[in-house]
Amino acid sequence: MENTSQQQWTTVIRPRTGWFDIDFKELWQYRDLVTMFVKRSFTTLYKQTVLGPAWILINPLITTVIFTVVFGGIAGLAEEGVPSFLFYMAGNAVWSFFSSCITGTANTFVSNAGLFGKVYFPRLTMPISQVLIALVNLGIQMLMFFIFWVWFYFFGQEYGTVSMNIWVLALPAVLLLVMVLGLGVGIIVSSLTTKYRDLAIVVGFGVQLWMYATPVVYSMSEIAANSPRLLTLMRLNPMTEPVLVFRYALLGCGEISPLWLLYSAVFSLVMLAVGVVLFSRVEKTFMDTV
Repeated sequence: MENTSQQQWTTVIRPRTGWFDIDFKELWQYRDLVTMFVKRSFTTLYKQTVLGPAWILINPLITTVIFTVVFGGIAGLAEEGVPSFLFYMAGNAVWSFFSSCITGTANTFVSNAGLFGKVYFPRLTMPISQVLIALVNLGIQMLMFFIFWVWFYFFGQEYGTVSMNIWVLALPAVLLLVMVLGLGVGIIVSSLTTKYRDLAIVVGFGVQLWMYATPVVYSMSEIAANSPRLLTLMRLNPMTEPVLVFRYALLGCGEISPLWLLYSAVFSLVMLAVGVVLFSRVEKTFMDTV
C-alpha cells in the first residue's frame, strides 16, 4: 500500500477563519468566469426587449433631457457658460456608473443563493462582474457624450463654450475611484442583506437621495453663493469631487481641489477594505441565513 504521507496533493481544502480570507491569486485564476458572468448578465438584461442594448443610450438621454428642462431651464441650476445639456449629461454619466455599481452588487448573495449553493467559485467574482457591466455601459454612453461634445464645440457656441484640459488624463483614475467606491458600498449592502432584507428595498431610495447630495443636478457655485457652510458638507460627500473633476476635465467648468480628491480616494479605499472584510466573513455562513 502506498504511503499516504508521500502522496502529492494538487488541491488542499482548509477551513477559512480569518477576517481577511480573500485569495486574490484564485480570483485572478477565475477571470474567465468573470467574463462569462459579464456576457451572461448583459445578454439576460436585454433579452426579449424590442430595442435591446439601445436602452443603454436611451435611458441617459431621456434623463439628461429631463434634467436640462427642469433643473437647467426652469430652475436655472446649471453651470453658467457651458451648454446645460452637456453639463447634465456629464454629471449623469458619472452618477449612473456609480449607482449601477451599487445596485448591481447589492443583491449578490440573495439573488444568486441557488447558484452559490451548488458549485464553488470565488464569490467576489459576481460583484466584480456587475461593476464591469456598469463600466461597459459607461463606455457606450461616453461615445454618445463625445458626439454631442463635438457638435456643441463646432456648432453650439450660442449655448455656451466647451473645452478640455490636462485633467482629461486623470479621468481613468477618477473612474477607478468611482468603481472602487461603488464596489465597496455595494458589497457592504449585499453582505448585510443576508440578514436584513429591508436593505434591498431601501438601497434604491438611498442611492436616489445620495444623488441629490451630489452636484449632479446643480453646480457648486450655487451652493457656494448661498451657503458656504453647506459647501464644506458637500465636499465631505466622496462622490462630489469625481463629478466635479469629470465636468472640469471635459467641459472646463467649475473648480476642483486635489486635496478633496485625495480624500475621496482614501474614503473609497476604506469602504472597499471594509466591504471585502465583511464580504469574506458573510460568505462562509450566508447559506444558513439567506
